[in-house]
Amino acid sequence: MSNAKAAAPVLDTGRVGDQMTALFGSAVTWLQERWLEILIAIGAGVAIALLLFWLRGLGARLAARSASGKGWSAVVGRAIERTGGFFIVMVSARLVSGYAATPPEVDKTASFLFTVAAVFQAAVWARELILGAIEHRTRSEHYSGEALMSAMGLIRLLVSFAVFAIALVVVLDNLGVNVTGLVAGLGVGGIAIGLAAQGIFGDLFAALAIIFDRPFRRGDKISYDNTSGVIEAIGLKSTRIRAFTGELRIISNRNLLDKEIQNTTMRDHVRVTYTIGVAYETPPETLARLPDMLTELVEAEQAKVARAGFESFGASSLDFVLQVDTPGDDWGTAHATRNRLLVAIMRRFAEEGISIPYPTQTTFTAAPDGRLVMPYPEHGHPAVQGDTPH
Repeated sequence: MSNAKAAAPVLDTGRVGDQMTALFGSAVTWLQERWLEILIAIGAGVAIALLLFWLRGLGARLAARSASGKGWSAVVGRAIERTGGFFIVMVSARLVSGYAATPPEVDKTASFLFTVAAVFQAAVWARELILGAIEHRTRSEHYSGEALMSAMGLIRLLVSFAVFAIALVVVLDNLGVNVTGLVAGLGVGGIAIGLAAQGIFGDLFAALAIIFDRPFRRGDKISYDNTSGVIEAIGLKSTRIRAFTGELRIISNRNLLDKEIQNTTMRDHVRVTYTIGVAYETPPETLARLPDMLTELVEAEQAKVARAGFESFGASSLDFVLQVDTPGDDWGTAHATRNRLLVAIMRRFAEEGISIPYPTQTTFTAAPDGRLVMPYPEHGHPAVQGDTPH
């Protein structure tokens, strides 16, 4: 068995020195032959850089002029303000490098530095726009709260990690590095983290869905399942709802969004349905006037009739249906209107002689020959006249 080891590569200092000498010589030759173009390119580059720095300052002023720094213009202005000085210099150099006919070595170096600056600057812009959009929705839609605002720290971390990881992969790929293994490692690591914290991430993304989809906001009255209440706080993991019966209910954001939610704050009226039965003995003329009579009583209470009319022949009464819309979303106001309306209906029916019958039932008995036997004595019967039967 041979114990010989492969010799480690040794840096050839002589070759490096020759390359440096060649680069320096080509640079000197380039300066001597293209000095006028170089001066013009430097002047143009300085002008471009000054313009870009002015635009960056304009972004800062745009963010400061926005009302309370909460509008979309503020978000865009802050993103422009985050433009780096290195990126501005490299953009200026890249735009004028072709005019001065730079040597291939210098041009290749400038191209690489520009790529690095552009990729990381794009990552910074993307991060600022994403976070700015989330913060804008959080403030403007009144979703702010201690729990949710503290979640912004985690959101910033996740967004920053994602955009800068992508930027690093792009830069390494431009350097000729095989990034397949790195991408695979990041994917496996992301899957492992996601599986370990899927409940937390599920509720976090549900909170973001609440922010952007806006099914409700703090202070809204909602109903879900058999529960109704007022939204008190929307947090990172759960939403707190103050039930109308007084208790505080806490439900995870993911479970809450899986249910059918009725946002009663969004409605513009409360509809109450009444079924009113009148006696079969009521004259047809009175029955015909009944819908207009009910409408008059409803309008006197500053409400609106959605429907008023004959519904069906009931077991003991002729049934009319009255649907009343009370403006607003307050059940207390609608209930008070209902109480006054019911009293007004009873008073008007008493004045008109309209009877609301009790449920009644009459039983008839049949004789052996099939004739009906009346449950009371008939007129003219001897027993009714006081005769003594024989």
